[in-house]
Amino acid sequence: MAIVNRTPDSFHDRGRTFGLIAAIDAVDQAAAEGADWIDIGGVPFAPGPEVTAQEELDRVIPLVEEATRRHPQMVISVDTYRPEVARRSIAAGAGVINDTSGLRDFAMAEVVAGSAASLTIVHSLAAPRTAFPRPFYNDVTAEVADFLRQRVELAVDIGVPPERIIIDPGHDLNKNTYHTLELTRRLNEITAIGYPTLVAVSNKDFIGETLDLAQNQRLEGTLAAAVFCIVQGARIVRMHDVRAAVSAVRLTEAILGFRAPATARHNLI
Repeated sequence: MAIVNRTPDSFHDRGRTFGLIAAIDAVDQAAAEGADWIDIGGVPFAPGPEVTAQEELDRVIPLVEEATRRHPQMVISVDTYRPEVARRSIAAGAGVINDTSGLRDFAMAEVVAGSAASLTIVHSLAAPRTAFPRPFYNDVTAEVADFLRQRVELAVDIGVPPERIIIDPGHDLNKNTYHTLELTRRLNEITAIGYPTLVAVSNKDFIGETLDLAQNQRLEGTLAAAVFCIVQGARIVRMHDVRAAVSAVRLTEAILGFRAPATARHNLI
């Protein structure tokens, strides 16, 4: 899953794809580099100034429309916590809604249930754009797993078919570095819930703090985290650096027996 954010304050790209033309170019580049999926966002999760629903729609909808027109074979998702933005995004062509609030607004499940789209349920404690200093867990992995099970049950009760649900433990979302490292180490307890698991580890602070590296120096750590998560059962990885991620993922898939080598000549000829 490639990331294209139409925001001026994204934690990694710092607004590089805020403009529509730049965002369209980023979608094209991600497709050319082998991404299967484009995740489009109009509001960061991190605390910051309010972005109105109309502003979010103005950022997201034109890009969804253009991405689906240019790359109809790709999965297009929208990262939003607003049901109205989700509804409009689905109408514009999005096939997945990526709710980083974890169904804080139950109407989100109703919107998805009334469509053909899928729903990603992400663990977080606070509403997006809200500060949550010093989060505390007695057992972070067990508590995240319980939250995801409960929200999946809620979504199914509202009408979202189980086969259209994805879960995401929310790396770094209202979690400190120790929490996220433990959650990653025990990710098999999340994947054991039984739904396709998405991990958003790319260039996150837990990598930077663990390795003492700035934002633009975290590629190797990002790839290591993604590979470890795949081995633990993750099946979708949300990544900024598509070309490097595709190579790391495809080799991991081949080692696990999910993918044949692109060519096989060594000691066979």
